[in-house]
Amino acid sequence: MFNQPDSHPLPSLFWIWPFAALLLAIAILPLVGRTRHWWEHNANKLLVSLVLAAVTLVYYGLRGYGVEAHEKEAAPVAAGAPEAADTGQPQLEAEPEAHAPSYTARGWPTIQAVLRHAVLGEYVPFIVLLFSLYVIAGGIVVRGDIQATPAANTAILGIGGALASIIGTTGAAMVLIRLLLKTNSERKRKVHTIVFFIFIVANAGGLLLPTGDPPLFLGYLYGVDFLWTLRLWPQWLFVVGVLLVVYFFWDKREYGRESPADLARDVSIVRPIRVAGLLNMVWLVGVVVAVGTLDPSKPVPGTNWYPFPYLRELVQISLVVISLLTTHTKLRVENQFTYAAIGEVACLFIGIFITMQVPIEILQARGPQLGLSAPAHFFWATGLLSSFLDNAPTYAVYFATAGALPPGGMPLVHGVQTATGAIAAPLLAAISCGAVFMGANTYIGNGPNFMVRAIAEQSGVKMPSFFGFMVYSGLVLIPLFVAMTFIFFWS
Repeated sequence: MFNQPDSHPLPSLFWIWPFAALLLAIAILPLVGRTRHWWEHNANKLLVSLVLAAVTLVYYGLRGYGVEAHEKEAAPVAAGAPEAADTGQPQLEAEPEAHAPSYTARGWPTIQAVLRHAVLGEYVPFIVLLFSLYVIAGGIVVRGDIQATPAANTAILGIGGALASIIGTTGAAMVLIRLLLKTNSERKRKVHTIVFFIFIVANAGGLLLPTGDPPLFLGYLYGVDFLWTLRLWPQWLFVVGVLLVVYFFWDKREYGRESPADLARDVSIVRPIRVAGLLNMVWLVGVVVAVGTLDPSKPVPGTNWYPFPYLRELVQISLVVISLLTTHTKLRVENQFTYAAIGEVACLFIGIFITMQVPIEILQARGPQLGLSAPAHFFWATGLLSSFLDNAPTYAVYFATAGALPPGGMPLVHGVQTATGAIAAPLLAAISCGAVFMGANTYIGNGPNFMVRAIAEQSGVKMPSFFGFMVYSGLVLIPLFVAMTFIFFWS
């Protein structure tokens, strides 16, 4: 057991098991014949999630909870007082010091503190954002069947990669996957197209804003500025650009192997692209604006007014209601829209957000002892774990680890929820890229991956198995990430 100098010990590594068990359940139960169908029901996912969360709550109830180790000060700065700025330049002020957590009383006060932080502070904003993007995007229908040339397919993937940062990887995938499937319905060789769609639209494209991918929104909740991730555009452009080029030449080869009859049929069945439910784009922009401006810990840009707690979430839910009222029901029916996918996320992440408090607490105190120090270390540590677990909690774990390290001369991002109140900007960049990009390595790395696979198989596309998909990622993504390490993270 790791022991603090005061009377409250850090959790034993043993108490990571509820968090690990939940992530292993997500990874393994869908693959085992005896549990596959049982796990398909969201009620069973919720049962497993809540049981493991209850174990963690009981543990903390018997032990006490370090409030200051987990919660950022909510009191707003005085009007006119300068905030700690992240200029991207080396900071000259004294290095922030870690402070000992103040523990709540054992029993119900501690359970309330954990729930207040994990559920009200993190889970509710997280799931409301995903729900809003998912439901509003579900009202946008892209109709049409254009000729499935390599150029046309590459254009669809490129548009999806750009949209993913704005309306989220889930939203972009929902909007474009059926157009891509219709466009390629006459072609036999199209599995690689869906795989690259997962690489680009369901993962890599979502790097530039917190609305793009769940890990980045967690960073936003932990105090990272809403626009900070825009500075990752070189990494985004490199990965998305290389993937589009590789895909174009791959698809050009496969296009040449199609039978003349299939190509003739593809040319003969062409319908122009039309978009219905486009008003929902206005509501999606509204969600992005609400997330970027209604942070209760910061004044609304250009004012001294601080939004009251959950105004941001109320605005997002209001936009969902407006979307449902202003979009004809038949459009969502045409999109085969259901709440099952977002329900699965909601059921699983309530448990993840509670059970991950233990590993985060350990890492905040003992992160420097893990031997991770350079951006390349954090890029691969975050990425490899994101490949086989879920990239959002993985991001949270390594965010806490990096925040416990001394800056070592690196520029800092201040005002974040770490043991020191700061995190080195190069490490944050590496963690963000590792979580977002390497979530594409397997079907279980990011939520939209399975969603895209399911929709493709419903349309008759025989997708690769779990390990078959990893062959694609091993051939395409791993060499790309190795190159990226030397270009962006080697120091």
